[in-house]
Amino acid sequence: MTDILILGGTGKTGRRLATDLREQGHTVRTAARSGADVTFAWDDPASRVAALQGADRVYLVPPALRLDFAPLVAAFLDEAVAAGVGHVTFLSAGGVQYAPPEVPLRAVELQLAGRDDLTHTILRPSWFLQNLTEGFMQPMVADGELALPAGDGAEAFIDAEDIAAVAAATLADPAAHAGRAYDLTGPEAITHADLVARISAATGRDVRYVDADRAAWIDGVQAAGVPADYAQLLAGLLDLIRDGQGSRPTGDVAAVLGRPARSVDAFIADAAASGVWRAAAPA
Repeated sequence: MTDILILGGTGKTGRRLATDLREQGHTVRTAARSGADVTFAWDDPASRVAALQGADRVYLVPPALRLDFAPLVAAFLDEAVAAGVGHVTFLSAGGVQYAPPEVPLRAVELQLAGRDDLTHTILRPSWFLQNLTEGFMQPMVADGELALPAGDGAEAFIDAEDIAAVAAATLADPAAHAGRAYDLTGPEAITHADLVARISAATGRDVRYVDADRAAWIDGVQAAGVPADYAQLLAGLLDLIRDGQGSRPTGDVAAVLGRPARSVDAFIADAAASGVWRAAAPA
């Protein structure tokens, strides 16, 4: 029986992927530092090997908030092959195919492309809409001000549900997706100002976008606990949006799933109804 190991199994895409695959009847094990089916730590080789036992396919999510992971992933892929894994679906990021080979995500993509002992599929999503509800943007929106150094550039934001659904398709039928790379986006590219305007309309609250000072924003992100090199990476990704190089809609979600990607407006309507952006009660 196929056993699918999901790294980052408690994260935005991992937990949704686990649900999708289980609903389709697949045997799934989630892996994370805590709260998952199995304990997994990138810096603990024993936990990596234990998590891989019995796995045939792997959803590979790189370590969070660090940029030194390419050697760790290379070791993990060797361990995966030794354990009998035949396919890996890798969660990369939009535009990584244009990055230099020393960029960690691109380095992992090239590692996978250079292997003939397993098949692979690469997912390159745009910015997640869930950053507004489960990530670092949520408290800003709840407080009425989304401050980012992104200017008036546009991005084709994607729902993590769609990423998980595409990942599920690749893991359920690896042969149909082997060697493929999918650029996953939402159906329209919009600015952050337009994004918060739609949130305001849906919630009846005044939410505004502020084009933040880049240096001050980096300082704030670091003060919140993000490592300095990762804060610079995030700022660089926002620079791409500011410079007009944000993602544009592709048809890859529809090509894999046979339906269009979920719209920003549908996501916002559900999020608004959930109350996730209600302002905190005064202390």
